[in-house]
Amino acid sequence: MAQALELTVGERVVRVSNPDKVYFPERGITKRQVVEYYLAVAEPLLAVLRDRPTTLKRFVDGVAGEAFYQKRVPKGAPEWVRTVGVRFPSGRPAEQVRPTEAAVLAWAANLGTLDFHPWPVRAGDTDHPDELRVDLDPQPGTGFREAVEVAGVLREVLGELGMTGYPKTSGGRGVHVAVRIRPEWDFVDVRHAVIALGREVERRAPDLATTSWWKEERGRKVFLDFNQAARDRTIASAWSVRGTPGATVSTPVTWESLGEADPVAFDVRTVPDYLRDVGDPHAGLDGEAFGIEELLGWYANDPRGELPYPPDYPKMPGEPPRVQPSRKRG
Repeated sequence: MAQALELTVGERVVRVSNPDKVYFPERGITKRQVVEYYLAVAEPLLAVLRDRPTTLKRFVDGVAGEAFYQKRVPKGAPEWVRTVGVRFPSGRPAEQVRPTEAAVLAWAANLGTLDFHPWPVRAGDTDHPDELRVDLDPQPGTGFREAVEVAGVLREVLGELGMTGYPKTSGGRGVHVAVRIRPEWDFVDVRHAVIALGREVERRAPDLATTSWWKEERGRKVFLDFNQAARDRTIASAWSVRGTPGATVSTPVTWESLGEADPVAFDVRTVPDYLRDVGDPHAGLDGEAFGIEELLGWYANDPRGELPYPPDYPKMPGEPPRVQPSRKRG
């Protein structure tokens, strides 16, 4: 292994240990290349992460090893790595990384971080999300093209609500859409808004989309994962490297280019050039914040009510039993 590198990033010096360690064996991409990638996309990535509690998804042995989510600030973090307090669904508090500068990205990449998973809140108010996120997750038998088709329906619904969504590839087969909202509602309300939005997409495209929490009921459809809006549930940020053999990147696109996009083509080696050539398709995300009043009205008027929370959550008010439908019938 090569000796450690010391990189000057702004006012900081970041040490990169074992820079030639291979993180992506199929592509021959090293730790150093991942660090360099994150410095190349630091400006738009920091626009996504800045001042947000951020979970680090770490692959200390590269994608061939086991990954884990670092939800608390790692021991030995430099004093210039800012933090922010959050409270998990259990009620337990924690201090999480709060990215504020490019050096934090390089430091995290040196720890084996590939994905950055920001909460949809800012440090000043960690109980009221400012982002509504929709995760379009293709189920077996479906793929990226089906997710794009469902995203088109979602765009129509958002447009009728007067809201603007910003799509990106997930880095895999899915599509993520972000909507900036005013931080006036808590996590429960925002999750209910996502449920209402998902149900309307499902109503308009019943053969393509589903909000069924239980896998046995989803079929060959695209799942609108409403529970990604629950407290402490996150998705990989825009510009994040994913733990795939091809070193793909979750990449912002325009609605016009989404249909022609090839998610596999966006990777550690190609995305810096993409950013240079087309700029940041999500640059306008912070330009206008929307309300979710109408979505909450849809939810309140829907007799189906609440949907199950993730299994590690405490029992929530109004939640149906967490029992698979087939077992319940039995």
